[in-house]
Amino acid sequence: MSGATPPPDGPLTSLDLVAVRRWAVLTRSLFAARRVEIDAMNVFPVPDGDTGTNLYLTFDGAVERTLATADVTTADELLSVFAKHLLWTARGNSGVILSQLARGLAEGCAGAARIDGRILAAGLRHAEVRARQAVTDPKEGTILTVASAMAEAAERAAHQIAQHAGGSPTSYAAHDVSRVPPSGGDSADHAAVSVHDVALAAVEASREALARTPEQLAVLARAGVVDAGGAGLVVLLECLERVCAGQRARSGADDSDCRFRRRPDLPGAAHDVHPSGGSDEEGMPEYEVMYFLADSDDAAVDVLRSRLVQLGDSVLVVGGDGEWNVHAHVDDAGAAVEAGIEAGRPHRVRITRLTGAHGLGRRVEPSEGRTASPRSGAAIVACAAGVGLEGLFEDAGAVVVRSGPGRRASTGGLISAIREQHARGASGVVVLPNDGDTLLAAAAAVRAVADDGIEAHLVHVRTAVQGIAALAVFEPAAAASANVLAMQAAASATRHGAVTVANRAALTSGGPCQAGDVLGVVDGDVVIVGSDQLDVTREVVRRLLASGGELVTVVAGIDAPDGLMPAVAAEARRDQHGIEVSLIDGGQAVYPVLLGVE
Repeated sequence: MSGATPPPDGPLTSLDLVAVRRWAVLTRSLFAARRVEIDAMNVFPVPDGDTGTNLYLTFDGAVERTLATADVTTADELLSVFAKHLLWTARGNSGVILSQLARGLAEGCAGAARIDGRILAAGLRHAEVRARQAVTDPKEGTILTVASAMAEAAERAAHQIAQHAGGSPTSYAAHDVSRVPPSGGDSADHAAVSVHDVALAAVEASREALARTPEQLAVLARAGVVDAGGAGLVVLLECLERVCAGQRARSGADDSDCRFRRRPDLPGAAHDVHPSGGSDEEGMPEYEVMYFLADSDDAAVDVLRSRLVQLGDSVLVVGGDGEWNVHAHVDDAGAAVEAGIEAGRPHRVRITRLTGAHGLGRRVEPSEGRTASPRSGAAIVACAAGVGLEGLFEDAGAVVVRSGPGRRASTGGLISAIREQHARGASGVVVLPNDGDTLLAAAAAVRAVADDGIEAHLVHVRTAVQGIAALAVFEPAAAASANVLAMQAAASATRHGAVTVANRAALTSGGPCQAGDVLGVVDGDVVIVGSDQLDVTREVVRRLLASGGELVTVVAGIDAPDGLMPAVAAEARRDQHGIEVSLIDGGQAVYPVLLGVE
């Protein structure tokens, strides 16, 4: 989904597949850049300071899922696929509403291989309608207000441009989207409408609406901020306008026209956005409950929605076709999950404390006389490619993120794991990516949690055997900063190798190979091409031990050959009788054998 095609020289008249890809990638970048800023203004519906993070993680997860999706060929197909992925990756109230905006946009643009201004206007109206339908108790001064301004301005621009050009001044509201030309092109009755003109009108109107949100919600005015969800929608539209502007748009991920600073003219602007108490927080629900619901139907979902409204607020139940995304803020998290069980099969249940985590509101159970235990020691987050490796790291107290060829750990997954260890009381977290292809995602996660005040450190381990070596010197009672030095030294001192099977013909450092050949890898380079896994394994061990060693670690994969341990032990001890050989059942795919020498 990376879309490396350079943008055109001038404003676009329509969006094609490449332009939609560019819009998605640019939006993810800008959500990442503005995450902390949007978090800081989050005071509604609860002041939990996570709207920017939720928007970024929702979008980042959907982009990652779309990367693994079979190729699509048209703009509307990509919008449809991306909207479905957003439903699955949605986090928090803002993420669920974002998924519905995307769903409506995809519905409004369905059938259009290229999206012109008229179809975009219809899609934005569809998006606004879907978002409002998703919220059980819609309020003005929120993302819904900004979405309404967006849709109205887009329709007005399309209408006026078409009228000026001599076309039919038809309104393409959501209920009448079928009247839009399905191919995105012109017809005899429809003059061309530039997609950039519509996008520009939408983003300008959204900024104006966002600036007025404190006049509509008292909690925003008291905090001196605009609505955080609305700010996220403005970011989305700014990225759309930039893409539609072509080369005339400014480059860079964080140079937008509008920064969401506090408004100094509003009462309370000089005060903390997240106060420690007050009438706004009295009676705030204690938990955010989210889960997916399967094996249900529309009637049961309607009953579930009504039950959740009785239990709390910020209720969103969206989806269809056998799968729904459920979100609510409640005091009784168990009752919210039980309501889901009555409606179908809840899965991927996530319960987050809204009050205790931020020092706001009142707990259901009194906590007088209790003192929070101080943070101490370090904890580990580790990536693992097999069930055996997962168990090894979990036994050491690590939170494990599954990661392997074809399904690498995402930044969002690593952030969640780091936060889990932080919530358990660790003063610092050490991250072991255990794979060179996951290093960048791990580094991004470490930087992201630093903005939240969480201490995290990255050990640059490129293989599982280096991660195991690092784990061997980990001291839970020591500070994370001290641990990372010792763990990096242990990992760097570990020479590593592997055995795998070629899936296609290629030219390697060990010579040409064909599909089915057995490849021996030493320190990341294919240096052996053979036909027998045990023979190639022996040769890899021989090369790793060429400069000596005291311990050989063997990690067996799911396709490891019979007789692996005796073969490695015999080869290792042929010239070094006292060497120790350790076998671990890793259960990883792709690499039947992983080897490390210390």
